[in-house]
Amino acid sequence: MTTCLPVATKPVRRPGVTTVLRHAGIVAITAYCLAPFYWMTVSAFRRPTDQFSLSVLPHQWSVANFMAVFKPDVGFQRALFNSLMVAGSTTALTLLLGTLCAYALARLNFRFKNLAAAAIIATSMFPGISLVVPLLRIFTDIGWINTYQAMIVPSLSFALPLTVWNLTAFFRQLPAELEEAAMIDGCTRGQAFRKVILPLAAPGVFTTAILVFITAWNEFIIALSMVNKKDMQTATVAVSRFTGAHGFDQPYGTQMAAGVLVTVPLVLAVLIFQRRIVAGLTAGGVK
Repeated sequence: MTTCLPVATKPVRRPGVTTVLRHAGIVAITAYCLAPFYWMTVSAFRRPTDQFSLSVLPHQWSVANFMAVFKPDVGFQRALFNSLMVAGSTTALTLLLGTLCAYALARLNFRFKNLAAAAIIATSMFPGISLVVPLLRIFTDIGWINTYQAMIVPSLSFALPLTVWNLTAFFRQLPAELEEAAMIDGCTRGQAFRKVILPLAAPGVFTTAILVFITAWNEFIIALSMVNKKDMQTATVAVSRFTGAHGFDQPYGTQMAAGVLVTVPLVLAVLIFQRRIVAGLTAGGVK
């Protein structure tokens, strides 16, 4: 005859007040950050006749605003190409110059090194609007108004301090013995940098490239000031000057649709590469 022993059950632990408050805080911050993007997306899918509706979801979903954005007379495709051209060129040039500068600050010893590093970070403190007037005067004199370089060169100056400081911290955490071993084997310092250090610093370079591209893609003040031709406008400027689908109505819905088209690629890039971005940003913090 067998007897059934009672099975011991583990007591159910209820979440404490601290856990509940922590989760509530995360939900509140997430909702606060995503609310503008959600409202922009929902407004983009409303019918033009419902564009000022305050309902949480559209009564009837419509893509009329997106179709209006891509009408030939709007020129939004050209604006997207201009943004891609400016952001891509700025990212490539920033990485080329910033990587060399960061390596010099991290590895080489020279006079006024700390002063040079302080000057680089100080330039990032200048507000962009304070540079518009002198840049406009200079670019007018040399004939750069309505050109790509009038938008790329100022964006380069804004992105370089971030690039240099981010990559300097990354290079400093790499052991110097790696370069010394490469130079003992016959490499020059340049070859050691190119064949040994640069591949190891790829996560930091990749993270910096994404941040610089996002910054250059969203730039507005310089692009608005240095360009007055419609076919040279970037996407951010084109959205601000949108005339709407019918030319005489308030272009709220089409502006929201254009905003979604400009924002979605960046959001997808951050979501896809979020682990690399976090790893790259925190890599230089611990030795």
